[in-house]
Amino acid sequence: MKINVGGVDRIVRIVVGLVLIGLAATGMIGVWGWLGVVVLATGVFKFCPGYALFGMSTCPTDKK
Repeated sequence: MKINVGGVDRIVRIVVGLVLIGLAATGMIGVWGWLGVVVLATGVFKFCPGYALFGMSTCPTDKK
């Protein structure tokens, strides 16, 4: 797995994932809230399969 999730993107994914999990756990939103686990995992592991599929990356590039 090559890292393809950059700094700001990573922070947003972690926060959104935690919020969705919290809302699902308290019953404020339905089962769809548990998708926050996937969003959280992509932020924690710095890898998004969707980005890899489309050849995208939010990581800064080396300027050599």
